[in-house]
Amino acid sequence: MKNMTCGNLACDPSATLPKVAWLVFSGCLTLASAASPESFSSTNPIVRLPDVVVTAEDSNSPPLHQPYLPEVVGTKILAGKKTTLVDFEATPAPQTDNYRQAFAKTPGLLVSELANPSLLSLGSRGIGDPHETQNLLVLKDGIPFVADLFGYPTVYYAPPFESLDRMEFYRGGASLLYGPQPAGALNYVTHMPRTNRPGAVTIQQIAGSDHLLATYASFDGTVGRLGYHGYFSRRAGESFRDLNSDYEALGGSLKLVMHTSAENRWIFNMDAFRADSGEPGGLTLATAPGALNYHANRHATQTPFDRVRVERYMPSLTLERDFTENTLMTATAYGGYFGRFSKRQQGTGFGLLPSGPTADNNLIQLQQFYTFGTDLRLRHHWTAMGEEHTFTGGFSTYYSHSPFTVRRGNTPDAEVGELRQQVRRQSVYGAFFVENCFRFHRLSITPAFRLENLHQNIKELANLGTGEIPTPKVTLAQDAYVESVPLVGLGVAYDLGARVEAYGNVSQGYKAKMYTDAVPLGVTDTISANLEPGKTWTYEVGLRGAPRPWLTFDTSLFLVDYNDRFGRVGNHLQNVGRSINQGWDAAVELDLLGLYADQASSPQNRKLGSFSLYGNVELLHARFVSGPANGRTPQYAPDYLLRAGAIYRWKDRVKLALMGTFLDDHFGDDANTAAYHIPGYLVWDLTGEFKVYRDRLRLLAGINNLFDEDYYSRIRGNGVDPAYGRNYYVGLSLGF
Repeated sequence: MKNMTCGNLACDPSATLPKVAWLVFSGCLTLASAASPESFSSTNPIVRLPDVVVTAEDSNSPPLHQPYLPEVVGTKILAGKKTTLVDFEATPAPQTDNYRQAFAKTPGLLVSELANPSLLSLGSRGIGDPHETQNLLVLKDGIPFVADLFGYPTVYYAPPFESLDRMEFYRGGASLLYGPQPAGALNYVTHMPRTNRPGAVTIQQIAGSDHLLATYASFDGTVGRLGYHGYFSRRAGESFRDLNSDYEALGGSLKLVMHTSAENRWIFNMDAFRADSGEPGGLTLATAPGALNYHANRHATQTPFDRVRVERYMPSLTLERDFTENTLMTATAYGGYFGRFSKRQQGTGFGLLPSGPTADNNLIQLQQFYTFGTDLRLRHHWTAMGEEHTFTGGFSTYYSHSPFTVRRGNTPDAEVGELRQQVRRQSVYGAFFVENCFRFHRLSITPAFRLENLHQNIKELANLGTGEIPTPKVTLAQDAYVESVPLVGLGVAYDLGARVEAYGNVSQGYKAKMYTDAVPLGVTDTISANLEPGKTWTYEVGLRGAPRPWLTFDTSLFLVDYNDRFGRVGNHLQNVGRSINQGWDAAVELDLLGLYADQASSPQNRKLGSFSLYGNVELLHARFVSGPANGRTPQYAPDYLLRAGAIYRWKDRVKLALMGTFLDDHFGDDANTAAYHIPGYLVWDLTGEFKVYRDRLRLLAGINNLFDEDYYSRIRGNGVDPAYGRNYYVGLSLGF
């Protein structure tokens, strides 16, 4: 936030200033002109009015309040939709991209934790496997950063937390803003260049357990009409597994913001990222020859040579244009390259060491994605019947070309090998969307429509299997299909007064086939001839508000009707039926010191700072009601997910947080097999952030998993992935 008075504003209207500041400046000039000596007579002496101080954020970062987003943000209408704001200023800054801490105040967003942070795995409301966040669309400033929007919607890259202003989580139907994903969308909003200085630099260094070293350096500022923001990030460590748990992630970004006129703003961004991570494999609870028993040694390594390497280069260009004060347009073009290389030793099983005739070789996969996309949105406020209404509409396009190869190496750690499978994959996508928020005094009604059009073409060019002796596949697979899916939604909100609002939403979604759903990778895998995309209806009704400065809350009931879910029965991929996921989300935060100051009617008491107790819960009842899994619980759908803790803040100089995450037991597969059972766990984190010298020097420290909980939250086909025990970090941040 910036405090601005008329007398302190620059007098050059061409300079880059926040819009609020410029309006104040213009008003001051008008008042000064009207108050010239000629305007007054001796009988009308000049009267000096009190100074007015305007407190505002830059126009590019509208003021947002937890725990939910306002009804209109930029070109997006959010009225009547379930949204959550993740504010990185409200708590000590989470370090090393700890998503458990980042989502401390976010009900229901499940984090499937890896010992080795080589990828991001998030889930919501029991809607599909959270592995690589395949059912939740993730975006950076409104631009998807999945590998492939529909064909391979996985996440191996995410912007570092230090580069973020906030996250915006749109539940279920609220994600129609960006796409049809049943689980919703998570938008990472990055920092814009500061406008009050020509240049500033921040350097942060973190060190911690298991040789953790994390460096973040950023520079930004505004010179004339040009703003710039860039950063470099590196994080490396070894995790706690015995072997092959090392990782290194290098990334950087450059953002240029050019105000070519008062109405036009161009934003250029370039991201570069590279990572190399070991995959130590999985464990088992069974006892058998060659089995890595979890209770005997949770640090054991199953696969000492498996690696995953990714690289990503993605430029984008955005034009923001204010046609009038009521009409805003954003137009974005983006594209680039993403590559994923992996090598995995053969002959493994569920928590079993490699053995057998194939253990002396490996499979080497290379997936490449060349993508290009556009997104155009228009928001317009219009007046009728004495009320202001809001319209938004636009279209998105996306193209992806994705060659894929599998090679067999002659040693467990081979980097090259004989070609065994080659697939050519291509996607062409276009969507049109329109919404309008009609306001009738305290009531708002927002109908929405989105038309999805997807064309995928997958052709298998070679398949020799994965065995020692090449066994060509008799019939090479090919799949080409076109889907045109209309989606509708309706949001309703009613202002109850005292900053409290009732809201409701109903909307459709769908889950398109992935490339591997259309053309299986294995020789023995088969696919249903009539595989249909998954389809959802999401219903939600809730109450939210901030009736007092010391109290915020959001509570809602929801139901997700998910039909034609994808799944496997043995080696056969098919639609496994319909599930009903229903439950209750609730989040509340109470500032006890703010309450005391308010009750005592003494602003002086606010000098003590704020001491907030927060809590959020999701109670979930999810069951298959048809198909092969009828009566079972969908994977990663715990009956409850509870988060609670306490946060102390003093003058923005001290932040301390004790944060707890309590998850009920659940299953890692739809069949609910015993080997995939995930016991419940309770994890506490203690973090702190201290400003030692003004805004220039900060001390950062934390203990993750404070009470050393022994748990795991992720099970894959190769076994149990143990979660991190107690670990710590300390660091310094220097700004100048």
